[in-house]
Amino acid sequence: MPEHVHVHAPHELSEPGEAVTSRERILEIVAALLLSLATLGIAWSGYQAAKWSGIQARRYTQASTARSLSNRAATLASQDRIQDLLNFNRWLEVTTDGNTQLADLYRRRFRPEFVASFNAWLAGDPLHNVNAISSPLLEPQYKLAHTAQADHLQKVGDQLFEEGKSATENADSYVFVTVFFAVVLFFAGISLRFAWLKLRMVILVLGGALLVYGGIRLLSLPSL
Repeated sequence: MPEHVHVHAPHELSEPGEAVTSRERILEIVAALLLSLATLGIAWSGYQAAKWSGIQARRYTQASTARSLSNRAATLASQDRIQDLLNFNRWLEVTTDGNTQLADLYRRRFRPEFVASFNAWLAGDPLHNVNAISSPLLEPQYKLAHTAQADHLQKVGDQLFEEGKSATENADSYVFVTVFFAVVLFFAGISLRFAWLKLRMVILVLGGALLVYGGIRLLSLPSL
């Protein structure tokens, strides 16, 4: 009696293998896409971090220079004030003694910045008016150019320091985003090592989620 031979149709043998192969190919393409995008993200983040680090260094240097110049201007303002005070005290002495010739000499030595406040002080008749301001240095007209310069440079230094601080924060943020892209690279690379398709899919989904999050963070950061 002849043996019964069961013949399988060609599609019964080929379809399961083709389905698995097709799924694997799709996962490989997804992994390659994640690797490419993550690499681009790392390259851009590294470039921006380096640029912001350069801005940070320049701003801190400029802030330090501005503050040094501010201190120098403040020192000059203090010297101008001392000179005005000494000349005024000498003028007051010789004027009280009645030496008008020497008083005129000291008056000619007054600095231009001091003259306006001195004239305002004299207009208040301080020798007879008990309510007059006691010194020209206390008059509202008494303003030192070096003091204004020192204040301006101090503000410039503070602003530059804040810009440097912001640049530091931006550089740190780009480095932080780079970490996410590095994890995506790891997930995409390690997914190719597993034969279990479901595990590979889970890993790629996690990598994709991190890639999207890193991309959103990247787009939200200021760029140069």
